[in-house]
Parts: sequence; C-alpha cells; structure tokens
Amino acid sequence: MKKFQNVHFIKSAVKPEQYPQHNLPEIAFIGRSNVGKSSLLNTLVNKKNLARISNTPGRTQQINFFHIDEKLCFVDLPGYGYAKVPESVRKQWKPMIESYLTQSQHLKGVVLIVDARHKPTQHDVLMREWLLSYQIPTIIVATKIDKIPKTKRQKQLNLIGDTLNVQATESFLTFSALTAEGVKTVWQAIAQITLPPNHDVKSE
Repeated sequence: MKKFQNVHFIKSAVKPEQYPQHNLPEIAFIGRSNVGKSSLLNTLVNKKNLARISNTPGRTQQINFFHIDEKLCFVDLPGYGYAKVPESVRKQWKPMIESYLTQSQHLKGVVLIVDARHKPTQHDVLMREWLLSYQIPTIIVATKIDKIPKTKRQKQLNLIGDTLNVQATESFLTFSALTAEGVKTVWQAIAQITLPPNHDVKSE
C-alpha cells in the first residue's frame, strides 16, 4: 500500500465562507450514518486516525477537510439517515451539505458509500438522484464486502446496482476496511476524475 508523506486535517466548516482557500481538487465522501465512511477514509490514506471512527452514528456534524500530500483534498460530509442527533442539528445538515455540493469551486466528484450487506435505503436513492440531477461525477462504493460470502456477493451487488440505477459506464466498487480489498480500485477511480495523467497517487 502506498505511503503518504503529508496527510492532515485542515479545518471544519459549516458554510461556504469557511471553506479552506486552496486550489486542490476535492473529493467528497457521503453516506448514511455508520456505513463505514471514516474507515474508508482512513484506509485509503493508510492512517488509522485521520477521520474519527465511532460506534455512535452522527458524530460528523460539520464538513471536515483533509489535505492528501498537497495534491488532493478529501471532504468528509455528515452522514445522513438514522443518526441519533437532535432534530435541530439534522435540519442544519441538509442545507450545509447542499451548499457545499453546489457551491464548492474545487469539487471534482463524490464517493457515495453504501453498506454492501443491505439494500440501499431511500436516503441513498435520494442522494444518488440528487447527485445525478446536478451532474456531479459519482463513485459508488459498497463497504463491508468482507461480511458477504463470495458465493452471494454478485446477487447482492446486482440488488444494489439495480436499486441505485448504476450504469455500466459508472464506477461501482467494493471495499473492505478489514482486508483492504478495493483500495487500489477506489484510488484509480478518484484519479480518473481529479488528477492529470502525469500524477500518480494510486495505491501500489
């Protein structure tokens, strides 16, 4: 796995004027609460504690920005769905997320994370449709794939793909934080939409 030299948290934000001032391409990560978003972020950069992992859904309540070797910026968006947070906080998330996705000048694409073990929720479907309507390049990643027996994987992936209306030309990838399956392919998909050909940040 590739070693990164300078991976660090930059800042948190809740509105556009608070976004970091830089010229780096941004990749945003979004999914329902407790889907494994923090584990995906940490595994991609081979750093255990970049994004905070918690058994309590809804811990990410702001937009968090991380620089990756000064070539790329990962953006951790609040999880949606069943997060047990105050209703007043949940109401703030929707405009906060939508403002970022529509107003960020550096956003190149979104990694939409779903749980490979389950059929996508209505929240997942709505987020997928929203990203399509704004023509935002999307990489769909099914996490926790190690929890599914290999003999049952294709049937489950077909269910996810059909529910989210994934097209043959789109990136629909599997991932496991436990085995690191999918790290290379996720990085390849990110590189295709963010970086010039002469840059190489893919996992080895």
